[in-house]
Amino acid sequence: MRKQPGVIIQDPIRKDFVMATVELTQDNFEQVVTGNDMVIVDFWAEWCGPCRGFAPVFEAASEKHGGVVFGKVDSDAQQSLAAAFNIRSIPFLMVFREQVVLYAQAGALPAEGLESVIHQARALDMEQVRKDIAEQQAQQQQQQ
Repeated sequence: MRKQPGVIIQDPIRKDFVMATVELTQDNFEQVVTGNDMVIVDFWAEWCGPCRGFAPVFEAASEKHGGVVFGKVDSDAQQSLAAAFNIRSIPFLMVFREQVVLYAQAGALPAEGLESVIHQARALDMEQVRKDIAEQQAQQQQQQ
């Protein structure tokens, strides 16, 4: 099965979705994150050597994990989006699941590291995560 950039293709045998890496912009970022269960975002730039080194690892993971959206944000072209997330170093990886940021860290991960992050994010009990977030927010409000 051949994938086209940014196009969802359903695998007729496995019945899951396969998606190529998607270019994320100010215009589509919110729609992609809110419209998908799990989104992994790579903030990068053309001039960044570590970003170019991480790109094949990111692309290989996108081909391996059907049903997960892998998006790339060109931090030079999308400066306002990078600023909204306070991105100061690239590559910078973020993992969203059910619109919750589960991972946000600068640095190029090796393939094994990225696989570990993906598996841990998938294994989380999101109901418990939301409960923990609500409790933390309630404690912060009480302290104010």
